[in-house]
Amino acid sequence: MKGEGGRMKKESPPFEPRQTDASRPRLHPSKRRFGQNFLVDRGVVDRIITAVSPRADETIIEIGAGRGALTSRLVEKAGRVVAIEFDRDLLPSLREKFAGASNLILIESNALTIDFCAAIEPANRARVVANLPYNIATAVLQRLIEQRGCLSEMTLMLQREVVDRITAEAGSTERGYLSVLVEAYCEAEQLFDVAPQAFRPVPKVWSTVVSLRIRPKIAAEVKDEKLLWQVVSAGFAQRRKTILNNLRDAPANIQELLKKRGGASIVLCDACLPPLRRAETLTLEEWAMLVNAIA
Repeated sequence: MKGEGGRMKKESPPFEPRQTDASRPRLHPSKRRFGQNFLVDRGVVDRIITAVSPRADETIIEIGAGRGALTSRLVEKAGRVVAIEFDRDLLPSLREKFAGASNLILIESNALTIDFCAAIEPANRARVVANLPYNIATAVLQRLIEQRGCLSEMTLMLQREVVDRITAEAGSTERGYLSVLVEAYCEAEQLFDVAPQAFRPVPKVWSTVVSLRIRPKIAAEVKDEKLLWQVVSAGFAQRRKTILNNLRDAPANIQELLKKRGGASIVLCDACLPPLRRAETLTLEEWAMLVNAIA
């Protein structure tokens, strides 16, 4: 296999997690406040690794190393693994288990605040693999998209309902702000569902593994990206209201721009959008048309 610079890279032997005694190790209990559901099904781990297909010349970010089920396989395959774990009580066992893994960097940090681009240095791009806690999954996803400049792909296990929302097309009642955000910056593909029994403790919901490939640029021609997300957020503020009424109730900075253009009704007319449409019916292109009429 060729590594960076085209030179042949010697295959490393499979990583063997360190065992300090012959007995089965004591498992760290999950913490409800962290939304922890540890993946224990080896078949699911294998399917995720097959989908990711880690390479010996790349850096992988793992969010939430947990008990190390995915970490072990990533360390075997990837050239470098940056594993982020917030629960400090898990860190001693992880450090002991992976003491012999020279290609693993274990970071104690919060996925909601960490600078992913700084964490992967000296690499300038990485892929993400994560079994995200349900209670922070959407917030972490938004942060990853914000830092997409150093990311090429994300393979995430999320609550199935969340995946349904982020992949919902225009016209679906599941469509929301996150749907539009993901569509704008990622190519999304649902890979497979995961039953609750694959986790300990067993959650009450199914999960889905989804692949999100970062687009080289936003998938719409828009004059002002920052304004785009302010307008999309305002449009979904009250889902039962029409886009016209939500624009009339938008924050002050949007109101000022609308006023300069003659008001919300005029702007919608300029964008060729019927005022009685609701936010979930708008395509990404229509959102862009609306913002371009406002800007």
